Amino acid sequence: MDISTSFRICSSALAAQRAKMDVIASNLANVETTRTPEGGPYKRKTVVLTAEPVAGAFGTALNAAVRAVKIDSIAEDGTVKMMYEPTHPDADNKGYVGKPNVNTIMEMADMITASRNYEAAVTAFDATKNMALRALDMGK
Repeated sequence: MDISTSFRICSSALAAQRAKMDVIASNLANVETTRTPEGGPYKRKTVVLTAEPVAGAFGTALNAAVRAVKIDSIAEDGTVKMMYEPTHPDADNKGYVGKPNVNTIMEMADMITASRNYEAAVTAFDATKNMALRALDMGK
């Protein structure tokens, strides 16, 4: 496998984890948003990741094994928590307010996981860079 393939795999992982962090930050920022421009409460978003073959990977036998991360989509959770708050300006005629289905604790746990995954991708990127530098040093 050439060095550029490793860099592509690492960069796709970095981009995927950054997208997850952005979506988590958006979810946390809108944890109490009951009114959006689209109407209704904020809908929790999640990033859907898939594996994607890496173009130019080594060997036909190993092509199927070498994969990069691809952001497939950003999905919305359509569920809404109904809370009884008759004095809230967005309450319906029965006094219930639709609130986002965002669990702060789960979002923070997901944020920690995404952060650790990002750090792992950076470590892999640095290891690949160091191997390339050492290979260049051997050629001197």
